[in-house]
Amino acid sequence: MSTTSKTGPEHTPAGSEGAASDAAAREREQDQDLGAAGSQLSTAPKEDLPNLPALGVIGWARWFWRQLTSMRVALLLLLLLSLAAIPGSLVPQTGVDQTRVADFREQHEFLAPIYDKLGLFNVYSSVWFSAIYILLFISLIGCITPRTWQFVGQLRGRPPGAPKRLTRLPAYTTWRTEADPEQVREAALTLLRKRRFRAHRVGDAVAAEKGYLREAGNLAFHLALIVMLIAFAWGQLFKFEGNKLIVEGQGFSNAIPQYDDRKFGNLFSVDEDLEPFSFDLKDFKGTYERTGPNKGTPRTYEADLTYNEGAYGEEKKTTVKVNEPLRIGDAKVYLVSHGYAPVVTVRDGDGKVVFKDAVPLLPLDSNVTSSGVVKVLDGYRNAEGEREQLGFNAFFVPTFGGSQSGTMLSQFPGLDYPVLALSAYHGDLKADSGIPQSVYQMDKTKMKEFKDSDGELFKKMLTPGETMTLPGGAGSVTFEKDVREWAGFQMVQEPGGGWALGGSLVAIAGLAGSLFIQRRRVWVRAVEGPDGVTVVEMAGLGRSESATVPEELGDLAGILYDQAPGAPDPEPSPEPSDPSDPSGSSGPPDSPDPQAVPAEGAEKP
Repeated sequence: MSTTSKTGPEHTPAGSEGAASDAAAREREQDQDLGAAGSQLSTAPKEDLPNLPALGVIGWARWFWRQLTSMRVALLLLLLLSLAAIPGSLVPQTGVDQTRVADFREQHEFLAPIYDKLGLFNVYSSVWFSAIYILLFISLIGCITPRTWQFVGQLRGRPPGAPKRLTRLPAYTTWRTEADPEQVREAALTLLRKRRFRAHRVGDAVAAEKGYLREAGNLAFHLALIVMLIAFAWGQLFKFEGNKLIVEGQGFSNAIPQYDDRKFGNLFSVDEDLEPFSFDLKDFKGTYERTGPNKGTPRTYEADLTYNEGAYGEEKKTTVKVNEPLRIGDAKVYLVSHGYAPVVTVRDGDGKVVFKDAVPLLPLDSNVTSSGVVKVLDGYRNAEGEREQLGFNAFFVPTFGGSQSGTMLSQFPGLDYPVLALSAYHGDLKADSGIPQSVYQMDKTKMKEFKDSDGELFKKMLTPGETMTLPGGAGSVTFEKDVREWAGFQMVQEPGGGWALGGSLVAIAGLAGSLFIQRRRVWVRAVEGPDGVTVVEMAGLGRSESATVPEELGDLAGILYDQAPGAPDPEPSPEPSDPSDPSGSSGPPDSPDPQAVPAEGAEKP
């Protein structure tokens, strides 16, 4: 049995003008018939070119709506949205890091005003980004809604009947059989249903269709995009995000004044939406690779916490790791950073302790070379008995390379050989000016340097337990043997994350279905031929040219052929003799019957 794959209509042989006219009429009728059989293989709307000279206001509005809700424009808007998000990752954003934005303004005096006008410092809340977002949302809804209803109508309907000429379809086969036409149609119906085709009988043929999941996957993909857009928008409007640095032994309560920095969406209510909880950092453990090419690479970061849910919740213990947050209600507590906080004691000239605390310092490199400041704001009096404030620039390395290294850079992130370098100032730190200050920086505009014997800035490198004595009996600074560790936590409340994840998974599944599943139709016609022998015709049609349809049709035809095997070819019948022909015949004696149907596939290969 052979199955043919065709790419175009058959051509009518040349003849007289009347015959050519009749053939053309038959071709048009067959094209219309094939179009009906091949219709609705997709829910994509037909695009008719507008009659531009005749368009009025309503016509232009309708044309614009059709363009906006087309799949092509939806994909274009999705691409524009992706491109529009690029500046948000390249340009510092005000809502993410105001310090970087301020530094960018100082370094780029020409570009900063242009970026302000374009809204590049607030990309995701800019007018143009919001316009693309809203247009994409409208486009997807306007595109999906009619196609969904159309697809539902197709599911409720039945596959269309067979065309008049199945030979015009891309995949076709035929054979003659002695089985009864009704028997063949019943066997074809059973076979197609067993192969999960939606099949039914229409006249003298069986019509079947399969691959509805292709269009279902296409619709699911775009519906999932809408869900993701809604989830992202909802998450941004009700999002809360805050950061807090906590030293071992200290705690945190989830209240706005407790945060080092925070940001939240326009619809987030601090009084109603902020989750009530608190926790204490009991211990932090960090281990690192000691040898090999990955020396210094972190192996584990673990923060042991005790926490309470609500104001009177029971105390619980847990361990927070990187990418393993603590979940409390709608809030998640992530471990995001780590560093050291050497314990420093400051005494005045009389030996009175005016400051003693762990001072967190910020890492500068992967080996946790750190810097910061020590500020003594209250309780200090100088040698003359006057109230002053002290400030110390601090530089800390957990593993000092030794004086022979020539640099104050850490050689390893672990506490193998900690060294603290301090430089001393006195005066007014301007902490009472009302202007917010960073705890990691020192305003030196009203501060004076302590001088050494050479008239240079007084500074000293200390190991744990050592003390630096300030000049002129101003006091002393001791680097205690206690070096604590601190952990940076990020508290996040972002509703809609589950919906966004679910939408992304559905989108992937829907896209896979629309790419790898082909929607196709199969028709089986069985009619009694002029000689009383049943002629079986099978044809298949897919949405696009593919080898799948002919292969599947050949497989189905082979199974059906086993149930309705081919009949022998008919013997040619002699034609009546023509009186004008002296031989008494109208053609060669072995001329085939012009009415016989070609028995393609009548014999198995």
